[in-house]
Amino acid sequence: MAKESMKARERKREAMVAKYAQKRKELIEAGDHEGLQKLPRNANPVRLHNRCQLTGRPRGYMRQFGISRVTFREMALEGKIPGVKKASW
Repeated sequence: MAKESMKARERKREAMVAKYAQKRKELIEAGDHEGLQKLPRNANPVRLHNRCQLTGRPRGYMRQFGISRVTFREMALEGKIPGVKKASW
């Protein structure tokens, strides 16, 4: 499980990206690169990293479900994800 500080940092980045999204779009359309450089670094959506919603794990993220592969496997085996079952042939 990820540290709470890491999860909080990622939430803070998400909020900052949302806050400056409109301003970034206007600056990009105007071609004002100096204005873009004056924005905070964390306002850039490239700096966001996908994390598991339950554990905060940064690696093995499954975009379709929004959780990590480890959490997905545990939940699938417990039957908590509808329509997903272990394959056997």
